Amino acid sequence: MPSRREQFGAGVAAVAPMLPGVAPFGVIAGLTAIGTGLSSAQAMAMSVVIFAGASQLATLQLVADGAMPAIILLTVFTINLRFSMYSASLAPHFQHLGRRWRLPLAYVLVDQNYALGIHHYRQGKPGAAEFGHWFFLGAGITLWLTWQAATAVGVFMGASVPRDWSLDFAIPLVFMVLLVPTLQDRPHIAAAVTGGVVATLAADMPLHLGIVTGALCGIAAGVWFEYRAEAA
Repeated sequence: MPSRREQFGAGVAAVAPMLPGVAPFGVIAGLTAIGTGLSSAQAMAMSVVIFAGASQLATLQLVADGAMPAIILLTVFTINLRFSMYSASLAPHFQHLGRRWRLPLAYVLVDQNYALGIHHYRQGKPGAAEFGHWFFLGAGITLWLTWQAATAVGVFMGASVPRDWSLDFAIPLVFMVLLVPTLQDRPHIAAAVTGGVVATLAADMPLHLGIVTGALCGIAAGVWFEYRAEAA
């Protein structure tokens, strides 16, 4: 039976291939924070408190545009609605844990960690049911440390990086690495394709509602394909 330490180490090892894509994303967040006029302390505090790349970048853009605080909070809430779906999906696997476990696990719940965690549970390997939260924690802490370190690099590099350095490619790479392990059957593929297409077409919707619209359409497509497969 795998031990807690082995599960924690497995989580660290599983997330390691994603770190080269996460790190440039964190550097971008740090550079953007300084570019919008935040101090080094403010930029790092935001990174620790929010710990969500898309939300951080959206917040910084709205701050730079002089948006009202209510609009910033609503935008961040909208972007992060997907975490409610992640939480609902993971809840059955964490229901045996107390609050002292659930709170820190909720804090390190990000896209990459969710994909790895739910895949780990679905595999049903020995020890996953009992110690799977240690796997989740190992991956989450590794992501957190990498993100904070990369953000710090971006913060302290500040405006010294030439503008023609295009690091934006790291953002789609992060989500592509996240997506591939979850594409196991036709419903998953249909959900991914539908959600991606709809989110792209709805990218200009206000308050970043295109992301939520794409997610809802992807879920609907996945459910429909799964229903058709069961009915066949």
